[in-house]
Amino acid sequence: MTEQEMVQGCKRKDRRTQRAVYDRYSSTMLGVARRYTNRDTDAEDVMVSGFFKAFDKIASFKEDGSFEGWIRRIVVNEALMLLRKKHALKQATEIADVNPQYFSTPASATASLSEADILHQLDLMPVGYRTVFNLYVVEGYKHREIADMLGISINTSKSQLILAKKRMRDQLSQLGYSPNYND
Repeated sequence: MTEQEMVQGCKRKDRRTQRAVYDRYSSTMLGVARRYTNRDTDAEDVMVSGFFKAFDKIASFKEDGSFEGWIRRIVVNEALMLLRKKHALKQATEIADVNPQYFSTPASATASLSEADILHQLDLMPVGYRTVFNLYVVEGYKHREIADMLGISINTSKSQLILAKKRMRDQLSQLGYSPNYND
């Protein structure tokens, strides 16, 4: 079934098509949700509510982009709503006068880590760090967008990313990874 056929079937509220969409994208969306949550059950709740919202709001899908990308944005927003509900994003802080280059983590350090290792390292981070890291590094949002989504300042978004990268570097160092920094 093509993406367009899936969209049209969902717009007709065809249950078989909705099941096919869920079967095709659920593992990917569970992975997206899991990056934002510490618990598998929270990730599952986020994924299910994301699919429910996608099926409910399918009429708003403008077919000029990827259907999978549209569902991903919904799942990310559902994860952020869960974090807001738990007040987990209130702990974000700002730092000033930091050289961001000092905190960069080269890709080679993470190349040999498994997905489970990376998820574990993300789980060890405070929620604010993890959330901004995911939105910026993984999802590709800009700091202004992140600030608007989370209700924080752009500087807070930037500082949370800097601190997240520093924390990741320190955690990787504790695991025996010693990245080479070119300062």
